[in-house]
Amino acid sequence: MPLEEEVRGLLIGGFSTVMGICMLICVFLLIKKNNNLGYTWIFLHLLLVSVAANFALRVITFDSNHPMASEEISLQISISGIIWTFSMIFLVFGLISFSKEKV
Repeated sequence: MPLEEEVRGLLIGGFSTVMGICMLICVFLLIKKNNNLGYTWIFLHLLLVSVAANFALRVITFDSNHPMASEEISLQISISGIIWTFSMIFLVFGLISFSKEKV
């Protein structure tokens, strides 16, 4: 998919900055809150979303003149979707962990 030259760098930089800040906050809360399992699930969610975004970014920047471009793009999208699905499962586990009543 044709993009302007600086767009790829901006996407990587912006996503990495935001995701890095979120991960640092999550690790800080994990340490501060005495190893609450919910923060671990949220951290795993953020990690897998980052990996899924990496595969999605490969689709955006893939050379469409490649002889098997459509097959390669389909594979990258499916891998990204599968990883994103697992990240959402981890997010749900984290939310369930946070919503449990304290006795």
